Amino acid sequence: MPEFVKRRGLPAPGSIPDTLDIFRSEVRFYREVAAEAGVRVPACYTAEISDAGTLLVLEDLSTWRAGAEPESAAQVLAAMHARWSGRALERWPWLRPVGAAAGQVEALYRDTWPVLAAREDLTRPVRDLAARLLGNVVACESALGASGPLTLAHGDASLANMRTSPEAEIALLDWEDVSSAPGIADLAWLLVSSVEAARWPGVITAYGAAAGLADVLPAAAVQGLLELSDTPDGSSDGSAWLARLTAAQAYISA
Repeated sequence: MPEFVKRRGLPAPGSIPDTLDIFRSEVRFYREVAAEAGVRVPACYTAEISDAGTLLVLEDLSTWRAGAEPESAAQVLAAMHARWSGRALERWPWLRPVGAAAGQVEALYRDTWPVLAAREDLTRPVRDLAARLLGNVVACESALGASGPLTLAHGDASLANMRTSPEAEIALLDWEDVSSAPGIADLAWLLVSSVEAARWPGVITAYGAAAGLADVLPAAAVQGLLELSDTPDGSSDGSAWLARLTAAQAYISA
């Protein structure tokens, strides 16, 4: 069986990855959660934590199609969220809480704002959204935490972290951001990170109960704006982020 080896050193002390303990969280996911999560994930052959970092040896799904149909992905997430609604944190008390590192993300966003503000491709709706979020990242995280019952959340449910088998089975990869959070947060990030605006209504319908989406989209938009800042001004990747952020702004303002 082909294997995928994921080795991580220790994160820089005081960094966001260090605060969130992302590498050890993923190992603990494969050790403790994967078999019960209710979604397809890569099989795990080795999951080690040492003084030098972490090591995962996983099933290699590189032959599967990258990504997934967004509507199908939403249904997979909804099923996992329903399975663990109100129970995940009791089952795994170490799961990351909502708002962890929010202050650090706030500082990062503040430091990134001049880069965003200087972009020539920034549309008016996205510029207005980005400006409103400045100084409000912690508040956005608080709103996210109050948007619904806590459940098992992937934390980075983009299509880039999914694979689809020839039989149309969807696997979720990269569990570094696994957390206890309202499931709607996963839907929000799926939309902002991966789904073109015209497909948002269908994906939201496929997910089902999407109350609170407008409340969690600002937190997802912060992450989307940080991702946008890493793309070249005027690039196709930047344009795609701008289009999805424009859709988010419309939902938030509706």
